[in-house]
Amino acid sequence: MTVVLDIARLAAGINIVLLTALIALWARLYREIRSTFTLGSILFAGFLLAENAVALWFYFTTPALPAVAVEVMMVLQVLEVLGIATLLYITAQ
Repeated sequence: MTVVLDIARLAAGINIVLLTALIALWARLYREIRSTFTLGSILFAGFLLAENAVALWFYFTTPALPAVAVEVMMVLQVLEVLGIATLLYITAQ
């Protein structure tokens, strides 16, 4: 159980780093082209960043979580890492 929780914590931390980089890239792009789509993307990434910050805080402060909840959240956090990493890669191209 602790390994699964550690993976969820790590994935949430990675998501925070990736989203910060994505927001920085989109902010630079927005300054250049002033696209409302880019601004919307920044806002969306900001909401995801807030969600991951709350999740990470929750993983460290909650004394006990049901095992099934931790397993499901770990899977979702890892899938989110893959999705955000893909988006960051494509954006950086």
